[in-house]
Amino acid sequence: MTANEAVKVRLDPTPRQERMLMSHTGAARFAFNAGLAHVKDMLDKGEEPEWSHYSLRKWWNANKATLAVNPETGEPWWQENSKEAYSNALKSLADGLRNFSESRKGQRKGPKMGFPRFKSKGRAVPRFAYTTGEFGLIDGDPHALRLPRIGRVHCMENVAKRVGGAKVVRMTVSQRAGAWYAALTIEIERADSAVPKPPKGGSVGIDVGVKEFATLSDGTVIHNPRALESNLRRLGEAQQDLSRKQEGSGRPRKAKARVARLYARVANLRDDFLNKTTTMLANTYEDISIEDLNVAGMLRNHSLAQAIQDVSFYEFRRQLTYKTARTGAKLHVIDRWYPSSKTCSNCGTVKAKLSLSERVYRCDECGLVIDRDLNAAINIMVVGSAPETLNARGGDVRRADAKRRATRTPVKREPSGRANAVRLGAGLGNEAMQVSCQR
Repeated sequence: MTANEAVKVRLDPTPRQERMLMSHTGAARFAFNAGLAHVKDMLDKGEEPEWSHYSLRKWWNANKATLAVNPETGEPWWQENSKEAYSNALKSLADGLRNFSESRKGQRKGPKMGFPRFKSKGRAVPRFAYTTGEFGLIDGDPHALRLPRIGRVHCMENVAKRVGGAKVVRMTVSQRAGAWYAALTIEIERADSAVPKPPKGGSVGIDVGVKEFATLSDGTVIHNPRALESNLRRLGEAQQDLSRKQEGSGRPRKAKARVARLYARVANLRDDFLNKTTTMLANTYEDISIEDLNVAGMLRNHSLAQAIQDVSFYEFRRQLTYKTARTGAKLHVIDRWYPSSKTCSNCGTVKAKLSLSERVYRCDECGLVIDRDLNAAINIMVVGSAPETLNARGGDVRRADAKRRATRTPVKREPSGRANAVRLGAGLGNEAMQVSCQR
């Protein structure tokens, strides 16, 4: 069985190589815009355009000698860059057009996809890719990559060790905040019998939030790093300085680069925190339960939208999904309508109302006094580690902790015909990924 993974390394190009990298990104952007202009021109004429990758590439090869021309000298410049830069840019355009067509016909799930737009030099991310040819690792040179038409480019780390002998099937080169990166898509061969042995940390429920990033059912609290909030003052000063610069000199470019570096720092702090946290959880616990949060709905609260985006709940779940599949741990996703915060973790009583300002949960039935987030995390662990059929139909669930104190009687006892009814059982976590890894 084969599986694809990604390895991202930072490049250390020379000034000459950096100019060539920028030339390749400009060539990819030019091919994308030229192909899009060709498609829109045919649509304006009432013709039915052929916008598959093969058709766009055939059109480009037939017209590149007249399109990619220096306006001053009249000399074509397309041969200065690798053909892969043009081909993969047209592949990106073809994918965008296909997504738009399928979305309009109702054949594509998810949000509606709009028609592709032209890429601006000042706003588009400088990027190009290789999928064929002699690219990737260099034998005997673990700290370098081979880029066709550019040559050997030094890397900041041992890229051969990161790849680990796997086959490199794609390499995407991009620039962010003045730094160049290469993202390698590698193909890993896995034996059918290579089933990872899960960790021995037991079961855990995770309640994520804004005040504290995560509270675990065993009492562990993972603090929120507040990557954006801690850099807001410097970002504001840098953006204010940028707004005061006048065009026509190099100062706006330098001020814009400073803003980009600060945003890159925020993204790096957030990525570092999420990767370390999800790796720790996947390597420690055998059974992990989380909530299926409606992040899009939560962002409608404009008072908390910035803080919610700063913690990146979706990225946390995405990383936890594939990392638990690697380590053999089970990930359970609890239904978003389950009242984990309002339910007493001792007797199962559900409160009618519980405001966000109440940080301590007090049960009126059994007298339990417990931290609100810890109470929710315990409930998430109990529901996530129990079969859905017993929870949804009224069976009692024995607790998973060492004391085995009591049983929990679910609130929902009668089946419901409503499509959006509350479901207490765990939904699809990483089961699909684990099945594919075991085949």
